[in-house]
Amino acid sequence: MREREFVVCHSCGRRMRIPPGEPPCHFMEGWFTLSRWQGPHMVKQYNFCSLTCLKLWVDKELPEIPQVFLKSLEEE
Repeated sequence: MREREFVVCHSCGRRMRIPPGEPPCHFMEGWFTLSRWQGPHMVKQYNFCSLTCLKLWVDKELPEIPQVFLKSLEEE
């Protein structure tokens, strides 16, 4: 068993110490945990300390819409 366990924000790297034997829910108020299926029986969890950090991660994960496509939707 680990002496200390930390939860780390996937965007900014902020660390939250979770004392041994304590459930994370007692210390992670305001944090967000996202689960992402990566295949059969494979789930990866990402922790974010704020909505801002979650949004930064989502923005990086989403492909940018090409400007050519956006311009084609404009009305003349």
